[in-house]
Amino acid sequence: MTSDCVAFSLPEYDDNPFIAQLPPIMGQKDLYKSLVSAPIFRESEPGFPAHLRKHCIARLSKCFLPLARQVELADRFGMLLRQGYLGRNPLTHDYLHHLHNGIERIEAGSLEVPVSQPVQNTANSFALLGCPGVGKTVAMNQVLAQYPQVIQHDAPFSLTQVVWLRLEAPALGSLRNLCIDFFHTVDRLIHTDYVKRYATKTTVEQMVAYMAQVANLHALGVLVIDEIQHLRGAKVGAAALMKFLVRLVNTIGVPVIPIGTLSALPILQGSFSQARRNTGLGSMLWDRMDPGATWNSFLEQLWGYQWTNPRTTLTDELNAAIYDESQGVADLAVKLVMLAQMRLVGISEMRKGQSEKITTELIRVVAKGELAMVAPMITALRENDTVKAAKFDDLRSLNEHVGLVLSRAIGGGRAQDSVEAPPPAATAAAPASASMEAVLLTSLKGMGVAEDVAKALVAEAVANNPSGDPLTLMQTITATLKASPPVVKPPKPKKVPVDELPDEDLRRIVANGKQAGAAAYDALLAAGVVRPPMLDFAA
Repeated sequence: MTSDCVAFSLPEYDDNPFIAQLPPIMGQKDLYKSLVSAPIFRESEPGFPAHLRKHCIARLSKCFLPLARQVELADRFGMLLRQGYLGRNPLTHDYLHHLHNGIERIEAGSLEVPVSQPVQNTANSFALLGCPGVGKTVAMNQVLAQYPQVIQHDAPFSLTQVVWLRLEAPALGSLRNLCIDFFHTVDRLIHTDYVKRYATKTTVEQMVAYMAQVANLHALGVLVIDEIQHLRGAKVGAAALMKFLVRLVNTIGVPVIPIGTLSALPILQGSFSQARRNTGLGSMLWDRMDPGATWNSFLEQLWGYQWTNPRTTLTDELNAAIYDESQGVADLAVKLVMLAQMRLVGISEMRKGQSEKITTELIRVVAKGELAMVAPMITALRENDTVKAAKFDDLRSLNEHVGLVLSRAIGGGRAQDSVEAPPPAATAAAPASASMEAVLLTSLKGMGVAEDVAKALVAEAVANNPSGDPLTLMQTITATLKASPPVVKPPKPKKVPVDELPDEDLRRIVANGKQAGAAAYDALLAAGVVRPPMLDFAA
């Protein structure tokens, strides 16, 4: 591939070994070509037998057709990476000063201490936020794939450079967990033992200082923190973690890119310093595609990958139906087109001569059946209800379901008998749902909650938030318990055999009397436990 800028040279980049070994800077057209991941398609394949075509259709699950905003992301990432390295040139004193400052912070056990070697900070940051399914994580992974993750330097210095690192935000906002995850990732990547050295018998403050020093020692270019919305529900720890990320950028000089859904926006705007750094190169807010030129171009490109026979022409009616059922979310549109083709080819395999024409009716039926678990999100987007839409953080459950559908179809599972009969989406998703409910029930029983009460709480939480993960659902249930704690039945007293009771025990006295044919009162009277009634002779 030829870069538009290969004949040009920038001295500030060429004189920095951390930048000089990175791939050449590319123009927009070259960036698009490097990002696109189109499925293999040969003109002869629509004529293949149905059982082979199903495998061809499955290729769509891995395709990536970038839009202009994904190209912009790649362009901006390249600038962020290189600019961050300007202040850490190993051929000048900047890099050594960073390492010296790191040692002072480790000795003090804190990132907050003043350091003796002031350094120029050229690092910046930007946030990538958007609704689920618009391709944030996939796009970032495609961008990261354009760069080597590790570069080994041997001369004039020996150093293992880590160009980028991608982590997921810890679900509970734990800064300790983030540090441990960081050390684990670095250890797997370059075969070090940082977890063993720094993740045990160390306070969080010390661990943070070690993590910052490891990032500097290996010249970490960019730290990507995905699923940043996980911090939204964390009551403790989220503020400390966000503060640490800001310190990485402002003090250590490592660029940070948080990625998440729009519900993470309040987290990133929590303070002026966070908002300022996260908009250093302009935050990117990705919404679903509106009906129009961008959507039409995307769908026409996707429509070219048809393995149905005969080929269906994309009409305005089909375009409108696919948009309505996906609401311009690229991931949903790809899945809908893929599953519609899979349905037709599966029916054709069972009924020779069956038409494989894609219709609006088919699109509606497939959406109703296979995309049922995201129907509430689609409804919220269709009604433009941003409050409801913000409740949906990801499409993982749908991705797992689609994987089951594809494996069932490719593996020779029973094809649908007709287009009118929707697939058993609820049945396909049941194992994951049942497993999640079982985990919640076990946890509640361990807390001493009665089984019937636990089942009611779990059912209510799942009904109110069908797409919630176990952690979110447990937080909801815990809040309900605090507001109205259930009545926990005391355990029944253990029954002790009569002959093991003390002689003076009333139960033993009554039982022995009963055995001898005496009434309970007479037995107690004979034992001297009760006194005989006093007779009134005066009467």
